[in-house]
Amino acid sequence: MTLSEDVRTELAAIEPRKRCCRLAELSALVRGAGSVHLRGRGRIGLHLEVASGAVARRAFILLRSYGVPCEIRTYRRRAFERGTRYQIHLEDDARALQALNEAGVLDANLAPLERPPRRVVARACCRAAYLRGAFLAAGSASGPRNAHLELRTVDAETARFLGDLASADGFALGVYERDRHAVAYAKGTETIGELLAYLGAHDAALRLGEDAVVAATRARANRLANADHANIVRTSRAADAQLRAIHRLEQDRRFEELAPELREIARLRTRHPTLSLRELARRCRPPATKAAAQRRLARIRRLAEL
Repeated sequence: MTLSEDVRTELAAIEPRKRCCRLAELSALVRGAGSVHLRGRGRIGLHLEVASGAVARRAFILLRSYGVPCEIRTYRRRAFERGTRYQIHLEDDARALQALNEAGVLDANLAPLERPPRRVVARACCRAAYLRGAFLAAGSASGPRNAHLELRTVDAETARFLGDLASADGFALGVYERDRHAVAYAKGTETIGELLAYLGAHDAALRLGEDAVVAATRARANRLANADHANIVRTSRAADAQLRAIHRLEQDRRFEELAPELREIARLRTRHPTLSLRELARRCRPPATKAAAQRRLARIRRLAEL
């Protein structure tokens, strides 16, 4: 399962105990995934469309808790991923109108409201429930690499409203517009993990943090392995050049003319072609420093080129 699916499944399983939180969650679900159709003579039609069976069941349970008659229908998309979509259709009766009015979706004249009244999102618990409903309706999350969370809305004003709700509890959401919709978004593993925990997706937040630690550890191990490999390549190339220089001096019968410390390091390199400069320096008598071993071998290479 993707991170988005994990988060939706976990959030859909939450059953708010407070009536105000259930109302806020329902308000966001209807606004984010619902379509209101005005049929005239005071009649309306409304249906919600979601991509997850768990979210469809959650919306169904919320609506039925207010006595709203509704039914779930499914269909399979013909384009793109051909995934199953879920629709929750509401009956046009007084109970549905009352629930939508209480949730701040419709006003007293059955006209759609641009945003819910303050009473719906006044408390911190209600703001969290509203944002949870917004994610269930049209949210997505990815990570831990390039961690990104989005709450899709119909316009930039609604996205800014979600940003204001999150900001009231210490979370910063950016906003940007696309061709046909807008998005309130967050970036960064730590920020998204804290936001998911705030919404109630504690397991998903832990998984995101654990995956981030694993990814960071793997990346560090790869960097160290690459660095070790590069060091081995450089050491082997340098050792090969040093051995060729020593062989040239021996062929030219100039080896015995070298200073004692140069002959010593040359014999050590010939005897131990794979050792590092530090290890060669330790075998000198008396032991030398790595820099001294490097200067001596560099001197041998210059003499061989004369």
